[in-house]
Order: sequence, then C-alpha cells, then structure tokens
Amino acid sequence: MSATYRYITTFFFLLFLSSLAQAEVMISDAWVRATAPGQKVGAAYMTLQSPQAVKLFYAETKSADEVEIHSMTMTNGIMKMRKLDDLALQPNKPEKLAPGGFHLMLFGLKAPLKAGDKVTLKLCFKDEKDQVTHQEVTLPIKEAY
Repeated sequence: MSATYRYITTFFFLLFLSSLAQAEVMISDAWVRATAPGQKVGAAYMTLQSPQAVKLFYAETKSADEVEIHSMTMTNGIMKMRKLDDLALQPNKPEKLAPGGFHLMLFGLKAPLKAGDKVTLKLCFKDEKDQVTHQEVTLPIKEAY
C-alpha cells in the first residue's frame, strides 16, 4: 500500500469521523402550547433523536426570558414537576417531550403565545467529549390537544 493511498484513506476516515461528531439531532413533532392572555409561562414539546449519545443542556428563545428543561411525573395522584440540568439522549432512541412528561418550560413570556404564530428555539447539545452543537428550530403554536 502506497503512502499516498494511506494518507488519502486516513484523510477520508477522519473526515467521516468529523461528520459523525457534528451529526445533528433530528427534531420532529415540535409545537408550543398556546397561552391565555396575561399568562407568563408556556411549554414546548417535540421528539428528539440523535445518532450519538448527547445531552440537551440549554435552550433559549427571544419569546421568553428563560427556558428550562423539566420532567413531570404523577405519584399517588400528585403531580411533580422538576427542573433538570440536562436531558440525556441515547443513540438512535427517540426521546419524546410531551404533556405529562419531559418538556421545555418558557418563563417570562414577552407576549401571549397565539395559535397560528411560531416560536423559534435555540437548542444546545453536548456530546460525550463535551463538544457543543447548537440547533435552531421553529415551532408552530397550537391549542392544547
């Protein structure tokens, strides 16, 4: 095997590995719940799927002062919601953010979230090597269903 062939093979292999490290999280079924006038808190839902292990660790939007990752559980008829530092995504396993489970809370809404409008979120993910990637997603605002 020639040195040139080895060099080219190594180059393309490293290029392939680099593309894997930057693989985007697939975001589907994304929506934001419409709010009542004066309501200052909203919620966003979606399904996230990553080709590699990553954590959603931060989100932001111009539509709210703050976005937090939350979980919701029911125990003995009592609903418990808690803030999470991050949400781990396992490779190729969809993680559904939905009412009654994981979701994003939007605090300090700048205006009511009206059905038919849209909200853009910036989602930040971190892989096992602490490499950070950012993705923007625009979500339709819908009435709760």
